[in-house]
Amino acid sequence: MEKVEMPHPGHEEHLCWLINMGFQRQKPEEYKALVREGRYMCEGCGRVAVNKDNLCRPVALHS
Repeated sequence: MEKVEMPHPGHEEHLCWLINMGFQRQKPEEYKALVREGRYMCEGCGRVAVNKDNLCRPVALHS
């Protein structure tokens, strides 16, 4: 299997990568835990997550 090059370190934990890999269908409860009561939004794709480490370009939703 060919190794996929990530655009930046930690990308394999970001929602844009996880969703493209089908994570939300394969592990729906784990996915829900990542997004439920989201506190950050990605400036790039608009996805929301609880932890900023799960987004490429996180910004806080609330100050």
